[in-house]
Amino acid sequence: MALSSMTGFARSHGASGPYTFEWELKSVNAKGFDLRVRLPQGFDELEAHAKKRAGELLSRGTVYANLTVKRANAAATVRVNEDVLNAVLKAAAMIAGKVDAVAPSIDGLLAIKGVVEVAEPEGDEEEDKAARAAAAAAFDKALDELVAMRKREGTSLGQILTQRVDEIEQLARRAEAAPGRKPEAIKARLAEQIAALLDTSDRFDSDRLMQEAILIATKADIREELDRIASHIAQARELIGKGGPIGRKLDFLAQEFHREVNTCCSKSNDIELTNTGLAMKNVVEQFREQVQNLE
Repeated sequence: MALSSMTGFARSHGASGPYTFEWELKSVNAKGFDLRVRLPQGFDELEAHAKKRAGELLSRGTVYANLTVKRANAAATVRVNEDVLNAVLKAAAMIAGKVDAVAPSIDGLLAIKGVVEVAEPEGDEEEDKAARAAAAAAFDKALDELVAMRKREGTSLGQILTQRVDEIEQLARRAEAAPGRKPEAIKARLAEQIAALLDTSDRFDSDRLMQEAILIATKADIREELDRIASHIAQARELIGKGGPIGRKLDFLAQEFHREVNTCCSKSNDIELTNTGLAMKNVVEQFREQVQNLE
């Protein structure tokens, strides 16, 4: 299965009878899946269809779907509500006899709420039904284009993530081969520190110091962390190769990478090993950031 990003954009157009319409779909990152639909009056029933189809093809991301509908050759009918107009004129005449005021103008009268009524043209039930069906088909087309775009971006993300995993592996090998983590180097470094302490005072127990040195050397060993990093690398490659909605799993692996690399840095007592650990930490962070975009 292909990898998919959670971000994408798609648009589709359609027409049916006197109606023309346009769908616009936009997808952004999210922890789960959510479809938010904006529909004009008369097309509300399309929301159920849109959520069903999107739920079948997408597992993560927030998708905003907006439908714009226009109807051609549909002039609205304007009529004057004479009952309301007569009531307004009667009230104006009564007031005019009590106060000194100019007579009401035509535009002023027409601006009064209720005097002018705008009636939308009545729709044809069969035309409306056909338009809704055509709009549903147009949504499916836009959704397919959105899925295709997310997969294209997912392919690019897969290549980037593979590069980051390769970099982590190279740095782990450098840490493995670091001269400072070899037993001889650790022993020599501890021996120097113990000798310096013994030279400054005769109150140190050399046997006890040797035991402590062995304990320190054991705690400084990063063999276990390197083994776990190698295991995480293998799992990441397997998931990327398998594809599908693996964003959550890779996000968990990124956290595990971060934990092991942090431990390596905290255990390090060698400058070269510390620098390698910091470089690995930077790559792991880049890996995690890219994973956030993956479905």
